[in-house]
Amino acid sequence: MRLFDLSLQLNGFNIQKAKSVLSTIQAKSDKDFQLYVEDQKKAIILYHLAHNPFYKTLGKAIDVEDWDTVPILTKRHLQHPLEQRLSTDYTPDTVYKNKTSGSSGDPFIFAKDKWCHALTWAEIMNRFGWYGIDFNHSKQARFYGIPLDKKGYYKERLKDYFSNRYRFSVFDLSDTAFEKALSKFQVTHFNFINGYTSAIVQFAKFLKRKNIILKRVCPSLQACIVTSEMLFDADKELLETQFGLPVINEYGASELDLIAFQNPQNEWQVNSETLLVEILDVNNKVLPYGEEGRVVITSLYNKAHPFIRYDLGDIGILSEESTLRKPILKKLTGRTNSIVVLPSGKKAAGLTFYYITKSVIEDDGNVSEFIVEQTLIDHFIIRYVSVEALKPDKKDKITSEIKRYLESGIKVSFERVPQLKRTKAGKLKQFISKL
Repeated sequence: MRLFDLSLQLNGFNIQKAKSVLSTIQAKSDKDFQLYVEDQKKAIILYHLAHNPFYKTLGKAIDVEDWDTVPILTKRHLQHPLEQRLSTDYTPDTVYKNKTSGSSGDPFIFAKDKWCHALTWAEIMNRFGWYGIDFNHSKQARFYGIPLDKKGYYKERLKDYFSNRYRFSVFDLSDTAFEKALSKFQVTHFNFINGYTSAIVQFAKFLKRKNIILKRVCPSLQACIVTSEMLFDADKELLETQFGLPVINEYGASELDLIAFQNPQNEWQVNSETLLVEILDVNNKVLPYGEEGRVVITSLYNKAHPFIRYDLGDIGILSEESTLRKPILKKLTGRTNSIVVLPSGKKAAGLTFYYITKSVIEDDGNVSEFIVEQTLIDHFIIRYVSVEALKPDKKDKITSEIKRYLESGIKVSFERVPQLKRTKAGKLKQFISKL
């Protein structure tokens, strides 16, 4: 077995079986595919009503024969310790656990059963395969964050080794850091770039200033995949020009799966094999293709934790050309993170604050929402909603972490508020720059 597949298998994710099942789903006729989706919708609801006390409480009025009776699940519903949300067949030790980035302002710890997570990887590998990318052989240049604590740092580096990738940290987007990155591209046979949109765009701007086309520096590169944040047309054009590569737009949510992926026909194709994606109006009614509304998603396989009609907080449109088998995402609003600019001139991605606030956003239900606002070049305000006010030692820890990740000389203020201001789409931007 190949190294990446082997690492998944050793961690309890049956990737070979998952790939086989995904192929079977994709081979179904249109009629059988429709039956498959209806069967999975009913099966996942029945499972959680029978085995998940948390969901049973929410779904008292569900009629399994009437999808409209299934309640909308929001991130607010999930602001409880994970143990209270797990199905009875699972424990924190028998599931895949992770934490959402908090880009919506409502971070929480979530779980997937290992079979569901194996299917997630099968889906990702299938989509990347559209562009000749094989996780077992293709070398990845990864623009992501990395924990600075020793245990978390080496854990991620070990994962990078088994995943055949090299990580460029988004915590430092200075020209000095990009010079080092460029040197790495000169001596490494990278096959693709993957990571946060804003950080990769900053790298492209650096290359533009240097009048460098990355493909000429690293001829083995095949594609660039951006994720986690909005990709605007101007930025896509910049990336394509400075990288000399096709730029592929990915839309995903860590608690769910890969949601949509740009196919070779330049369509943002929605994952219909393991997810059900709906666009709803303000009254929770499904909108026709072509109309704008809230993105609500059902994970068809996650038995460990219910994500049934789960409101992501995004606004989107499914194209009029969509079908049940092949939904096409026409438009998405949200997922934009600004760039942090510091007194020294150093820059960092807005998602940096996900890593910094890990120490505060614990799964104890205290801090339910937060945003970070940069009001001056050296001043940040953290506004948060919580059961109890943050204690002085906790504030000191956060301030210390911000200075450790970014730089000294930064002032941090804290403001506990009853609620946070949302965008018209109902979302909270985790980082807001007032500069």
